[in-house]
Amino acid sequence: MSRAPEFITLSDAASRAVAGANSRHAALIEDAFDVLVETPGGGVSVTGDAKGRAQAKKAVQAIAERADQGLDIAEADVRVAIGNARSGGAGAGPGTLPVGRRGQVAPKTATQADYLQALSRCELVFGVGPAGTGKTFLAVAHGAGLLLRGEVDRLVVSRPAVEAGERLGFLPGDLTEKVDPYMAPVWEALTDILGAEQLRRRREKGEIEVAPIAFLRGRTLSRAFVIVDEAQNATRLQMKMVLTRLGEGARMVVTGDPTQIDLVNIRDSGLAHAVGLLEGVKGIAVTRFSAEDVVRHPLVERIVRAYDADAAQSAKIATGRSI
Repeated sequence: MSRAPEFITLSDAASRAVAGANSRHAALIEDAFDVLVETPGGGVSVTGDAKGRAQAKKAVQAIAERADQGLDIAEADVRVAIGNARSGGAGAGPGTLPVGRRGQVAPKTATQADYLQALSRCELVFGVGPAGTGKTFLAVAHGAGLLLRGEVDRLVVSRPAVEAGERLGFLPGDLTEKVDPYMAPVWEALTDILGAEQLRRRREKGEIEVAPIAFLRGRTLSRAFVIVDEAQNATRLQMKMVLTRLGEGARMVVTGDPTQIDLVNIRDSGLAHAVGLLEGVKGIAVTRFSAEDVVRHPLVERIVRAYDADAAQSAKIATGRSI
């Protein structure tokens, strides 16, 4: 079988992105497709059998396209490009998301692209799946974009505060100081997109608001983009309450991982219950993420797969016992 080299012409920026620091990105492509990747100048040369070259070329072109759009290319982006090349899936380019400190925010997987389309199309979106799939970050980026364009008046972020094992009233400080530790992932995303100074100003003006779910009771949220994060830890009653807060011109995204419930009674979790009730209702969309969408450290994907396999095995055993 021929292992002839194939040269792919690229811009200098794209060539650097494909190679990566210390040729790390090129090494990942080589290992994935059993090819040799070289950067002689003006592009990259890929040597290997026909199938390996074809798949490697798809990955190289996907990386190059993102680099030519001015996007930073991290190892996670390379792994996503490799995964898409293997599966025949397509990546996605940037839409109307804002530019963060690390460049234009853009989806990295087909599911992330579907999620962003749902956020643009529907008033209520559920983003369900494992950690590291971008559910919260992309929701924050979308909401920040709406706020920056004046399509909403404020961004409201809410999250159940059950992880600490104590009531908020016993924690020191005002409401913001009590809740902020629970919102660290959201604040990190907003800081990355808006910058610390603009985030501070918009919080002071009330354009960005944080509130635990319990504090939303009795309110009507109009012309707001509402993010309900870690929603697997909201009870059924809390979920019904927060979903009915939507007012005129408001939109909402509810994110969570049903496998990471911290409630004492797991069956009381409102996320899976709400998805089951509302999926298919006009104006509501559900996006389900999987291990293939994990864009954190590659070890996270393997961890998620191991836990999924264990859960499937446990369910199989439980089903056998009940027969």
